[in-house]
Amino acid sequence: MADCVSKVELSVSCTDLLDKDYFSKSDPLCVLLQSSGKDSWTELARTESLQDSCNVSFSQRLTVDYHFGSVQNLKLEVYDIDSESADLADHDFLGAVELTLGQIVASKTLTRPLQLKEGKPAGKGSITITAEEIKDNRAIQLEFEAKNLDKKELLSNSDPFLEFFKQGDDEKWQLVHITEVVKNNLSPSWKKFSVPLQTFCSSDLDRPLKVDCSDHNSNGTHDLIGSFTTKVSELQKAGSGSPVTFDCIHSEKQKKKKSYKNSGVVTLKGCEMLTPYSFLDYVMGGCQINFTVGIDFTGSNGDPRSPNSLHYMSPDGLNQYLSALMSVGHVVQDYDTDKLFPVYGFGAKLPPDYQATKHEFPLNPNNSYCKGIEGIIEAYTEEMPQMIFSEPRNLSPIINHISTFARQSNNASQYFVLLILTAGEITDLDQTRDAIVQASRLPLSIIIVGVGPADFKAMELLDGDDGVLKSTVGEAAARDIVQFVPYRQFKDDPQTSLAKSVLAEVPNQLVSYFKMKGLEPATAAPKS
Repeated sequence: MADCVSKVELSVSCTDLLDKDYFSKSDPLCVLLQSSGKDSWTELARTESLQDSCNVSFSQRLTVDYHFGSVQNLKLEVYDIDSESADLADHDFLGAVELTLGQIVASKTLTRPLQLKEGKPAGKGSITITAEEIKDNRAIQLEFEAKNLDKKELLSNSDPFLEFFKQGDDEKWQLVHITEVVKNNLSPSWKKFSVPLQTFCSSDLDRPLKVDCSDHNSNGTHDLIGSFTTKVSELQKAGSGSPVTFDCIHSEKQKKKKSYKNSGVVTLKGCEMLTPYSFLDYVMGGCQINFTVGIDFTGSNGDPRSPNSLHYMSPDGLNQYLSALMSVGHVVQDYDTDKLFPVYGFGAKLPPDYQATKHEFPLNPNNSYCKGIEGIIEAYTEEMPQMIFSEPRNLSPIINHISTFARQSNNASQYFVLLILTAGEITDLDQTRDAIVQASRLPLSIIIVGVGPADFKAMELLDGDDGVLKSTVGEAAARDIVQFVPYRQFKDDPQTSLAKSVLAEVPNQLVSYFKMKGLEPATAAPKS
């Protein structure tokens, strides 16, 4: 019973939050963390950031594995987001609460006051967490449009968007999805979207749903255009090719005007029930995970003959580089049948001429591949003494190199994982951002482990957990493919906790890529 029993989805709302902004209200975001031992916490998920409100219900659910046989200490932190920075230290802390997953599950819905410091209330604000077991992996895909919506602006048309609510067991409405805003349009068409069926209606096709159509205002005080109620069983009628139309009703206007008909009509153009493929569907369907390693040999690592060097081999034959490599590699290698791994170094001068610094060179000079993790360790220990550590520290060449291989894959049989082990801030940050944005459209995940005591603050910008990473010309990443962690957070137990942390996002990244491309597992029958 120590294994994962189920997955639990947490929905979060906050009331009466501290207002940290001078000319508007706070822009809250909630972060879910799980204890990883002692005073260390590992981030599991984040909600979206909502604008200008001290009373919020987040539509983004937080998913966590539930283990019956262990105490799972969780922390939920709330921040006022002030910029696009991924570093939470750059934002205003509004309060936190610590509790166990068991407490939430046992209560189903739990409300606690937020604390600014441990044991001391924030003086203002509370958080409500509702737990729901995920039993159904189906999703519902919907596409809406509207006609003749009421004009709510004096100088322009409305900027309409839709909010979807399901009725909880307590008969209260719970926000489950928000569409994008369509600017200056009284007859908008919204993009097709999909929501897990469990999230959307608790997998109950007859559970009441409410849809609000509102005019978006940048200050967060949106104007309601109208609402309607429905249920999934009614929405499914659009799946047969017959659109379903709803009158958008503003109850206050309806009371005041006897001739009132509606504030526009909202039409469901299409409804489809989907069963998404899982990570195991792809792996068991023949997808090979190609594991590649990049190792930092820049001068800031120190002379490898010195005990102060990050490349110094301790009496047990290990250092931080090898510990991190073994931790991640021993997990990933099981998903690659030939166990032949490309390994590259960067930031060193090589024999025989020791001239220019190399930013991408095979660690094994006779063969770009190493046989298994043991082969990587052997090449590392043999070749490192012959190098001259140098500068600068550039990551983009290796990312671009692996991207050329990933670009050749056009089905669900290949996925690439690049593990980069580095000792400090990178020199070519802009070029690396550009390389990652381009790679986000390829079957590739990038894991960056920071070894040593360096300040990796800038590196954390590459991890797209908070906001979409953008290139130097403003191009947004198609998906989040980077996971960054500093090794020092896991030095007490690197063999298990490090691998668990850095590999946590890979399954979802793999699935998100193949879903984005519409690719099914190589040997699987289509799902519907």
